[in-house]
Amino acid sequence: MTNRLFKALMTSAVLGLGATTAISAAECIAPANPGGGWDFTCRQIGKIMYDIKAVDTPVQVTNMPGAGGGLAYNHVVSERADDGDLIVAASSATTTRLAQNAYAGMTADQVRFVGAIGADPGVIVVAADSPYKSLGDLVDAIKADPGSVAFAGGSAVGGFDHMKPLMILQKAGFTDITKVKYIGVDGGADAITQTVGGFTQAMTGDMSEVVSFLSNGDIRVIAVLTDERVPGFDDIPTAKEQGYDVVAVNWRGLYVPKGISDEKFDEWAGKLQQVADSPEWAQAMKDNGLAPFTKVGGDFQSYVDGLVADIAAMSKELGVTQ
Repeated sequence: MTNRLFKALMTSAVLGLGATTAISAAECIAPANPGGGWDFTCRQIGKIMYDIKAVDTPVQVTNMPGAGGGLAYNHVVSERADDGDLIVAASSATTTRLAQNAYAGMTADQVRFVGAIGADPGVIVVAADSPYKSLGDLVDAIKADPGSVAFAGGSAVGGFDHMKPLMILQKAGFTDITKVKYIGVDGGADAITQTVGGFTQAMTGDMSEVVSFLSNGDIRVIAVLTDERVPGFDDIPTAKEQGYDVVAVNWRGLYVPKGISDEKFDEWAGKLQQVADSPEWAQAMKDNGLAPFTKVGGDFQSYVDGLVADIAAMSKELGVTQ
């Protein structure tokens, strides 16, 4: 063997070894603009994965707003179906859209749901200078003149944010939900901007989306949609204690492309469980008003399938879908 050939073979072997041992950078797609709940999920979970050394390199976050998460969902199904380095932020809003066939015929079984590690309590928000001081004030105004109040939310029309005030109004005996104005925008931050700017009278969303605006004094949260008041936000009354028996929480989690291997799926599930068990995530939940809610691994897809079926039935009852 010539010296030149030997060197060439050695170079090829080293390059091949480098290719197999190289560490791929993970990417998390947030299907909304920066500042919303999906963006929070990618950035917090990705940061903690790196901080606790569950991943070797920082997780890159890509914001991909559009169609209430549908653009990102279509992108994953159509173009990234076997990308083992890709994770995508998901929530109850994702399953709501799937339940209502809002992703152009795409279904929940076209991706793999890795898990959820926190529940984001639903909230009803008004601007700090709003004349509506309680949930009852807002409900009474809608019942008296449905056109006088418009809601902004981070989901599309008919999505989970839209359904929250409709569920409250249903409990209040108001049934003509088609008269309730709702503007769907890309993410909770945009919805709050609409409300603070006076373009809408109220915002419907999740606690994690409003914490910074609340601390800045821009808004008031007139109801949290949980069984009990949220620790750390004890001055915010629940809808239930104001006479409206509605609980609506938004789980926070991830899905991955369907075509990845079982081994890779289990690897992502393990990393997500590491985050769930970490003190860093416990602090992040406390700081952002999240409640514990951990479902990780193979049984989560079954949970999602059940959730999709339940939301489809509820949407039909509310008149959102046929």
